[in-house]
Amino acid sequence: MHAEDFHSPDVAGLRADLALALRAAAHHGLAEGICNHFSVELPDGSDRFLLNPRGLLWSEIQADDIILVANDGTRLAGRHEVESTAMFIHAAVHRLGKPCVLHTHMPYATALTLTADRALDTTLSQNAMRFHGRIAVDAHYNGLALDDAEGERIARAMGSADVAFLGNHGVIVCGERLAHAYDDLYFLERACLHQVLAQSTGRPLVAVDEALARHVGEQTRGERLQSELFFEALRRIL
Repeated sequence: MHAEDFHSPDVAGLRADLALALRAAAHHGLAEGICNHFSVELPDGSDRFLLNPRGLLWSEIQADDIILVANDGTRLAGRHEVESTAMFIHAAVHRLGKPCVLHTHMPYATALTLTADRALDTTLSQNAMRFHGRIAVDAHYNGLALDDAEGERIARAMGSADVAFLGNHGVIVCGERLAHAYDDLYFLERACLHQVLAQSTGRPLVAVDEALARHVGEQTRGERLQSELFFEALRRIL
């Protein structure tokens, strides 16, 4: 890729959106030091994707900090270094055909990966129901994702799901567009927060039936304008 391509309006717009999603995640308390990564594929079918670089806090990232990498981890453009551990998960999940891949250790979702159930109960809160039928669970924690084999194992566990709960680890949220993926990430953490708070009361939890949870999930997926308006609101304040 030539430098002028990296700064083309389309790619520059994606870089700005990715930087915004990262700053929004920091604003909402979903970041963890300089760890974890968000990535988005270029829409040209070239197996290249934009990624946040090594060593920067999410709260400080701007469009010019985003780097472009090949599927093998080679940096193609950008001024910062690649965090090699990011590549193993993100490259493998992108190969599943998922344009946007958001990986976090956000507190309440990660807390649920430590439980025997390993994941969110999508028949509890209304926020949780939007994820009904969309979640995969990788219950087998296998240490840090430091090689291609571990990234591929995680991707296989995720399969066609939009959301993966990684046992003893964190979560992955995927989407067709950054605005949609970020909206799901935000509301996933809210749903996990509500479940953890409800469980902490020690009182029995009341779930809805599967049919209603499925219906609410379909309603949410059928109306994405709210996701886009949320993302634009974040752009105005961040």
